[in-house]
Amino acid sequence: MSRTFHVVRKSLFHLLGLMVVAFPALVWAGPHTPESLSGATVITAEKARSMVEKGVLIVDTRVANEYVEEHITGAKNIPYKEKSGKSVDFDARQDSFDLSKLPADKHTPVIFYCNGGECWKSYKSCVTAVKAGYRSVYWLRGGIPEWKAKGYAVE
Repeated sequence: MSRTFHVVRKSLFHLLGLMVVAFPALVWAGPHTPESLSGATVITAEKARSMVEKGVLIVDTRVANEYVEEHITGAKNIPYKEKSGKSVDFDARQDSFDLSKLPADKHTPVIFYCNGGECWKSYKSCVTAVKAGYRSVYWLRGGIPEWKAKGYAVE
């Protein structure tokens, strides 16, 4: 057999091995949140930090034990308890989110975050807030991972 055949066969073998290892990880990771959200403004960690420094409320939508472990300095914990599917057409009736903990004035700016693009809690919180009439909804889609990658304070 030719040397070219052996090189091609070896390359295909390695590619197949990589696919066997990588594919389950991609499937397991689950769907990522959309990159935009009607009625809300997607912001970067830099923009969120600037807004927080000016007194804008930032809401950690993760469950209490995640919040206690680590959260953005000054964030308020309002957990989004999800039972619905991780999709844009989720059924909010299956979930629980206490809107009464948000400011009464629906024009007050509020930033929501969770664990980044694969975490749906902040996305669903934003959707819920927008549907409830909130007009200044901001979504830190990159969540705490993006915040920490910038070296910003967590507690």
